[in-house]
Amino acid sequence: MGFLDALFGRSKPVKPDLDQLFGVPSAALTLRAAKGFLPTGLGSVCFAAVEGAAFTEVQQQVRALLDADTARGGVPVEASRDAYGYSWLLARHTPDELPDLVNDLHAVNSELEANGFGPQLLCSLVAFRDAEGRSLALVYLYKRGTFYPMCKVAGQEKRDNPLEIEVSNLLRDDLRIEPDLSRWFPVWGAPGLEG
Repeated sequence: MGFLDALFGRSKPVKPDLDQLFGVPSAALTLRAAKGFLPTGLGSVCFAAVEGAAFTEVQQQVRALLDADTARGGVPVEASRDAYGYSWLLARHTPDELPDLVNDLHAVNSELEANGFGPQLLCSLVAFRDAEGRSLALVYLYKRGTFYPMCKVAGQEKRDNPLEIEVSNLLRDDLRIEPDLSRWFPVWGAPGLEG
């Protein structure tokens, strides 16, 4: 950071660190022990699709990579588009295969980044649910290199903000938590959240 940046309060953006995703299994143990949230086996990656043959080819490579285990009984990845025009890839595993799910999400992010499409990556999420039916997603913000929890009230499009704060404090030793609460965007309708 230069002198003028310091003088005017500007800072360099945080560099994405995809290896932060590998902290999710540890966070899952903490969530289970402290709050009873269990992984659903669902996770997704959100990105802004761009037109062109290069991006289409990378998308096909990513899907082929994730679908490689379908011959052994794995579930193919699902692609969708949300109401805002963003693209989502949903990966499914059994709830006890959380490390495999995280590997898939990491692979999608890495492949897009390696092919020059890192700026199109928005977020990744891993879904959890508790015995009361509450949904929780650990959302990784690609451009910030941080996580935040999004807790959904069962059966409503409403967030449980006190629980989100509680979970974020609980996971500070496991994950890099996003300090700016204004960046804790709701991801209503995200594939995998409703599970």
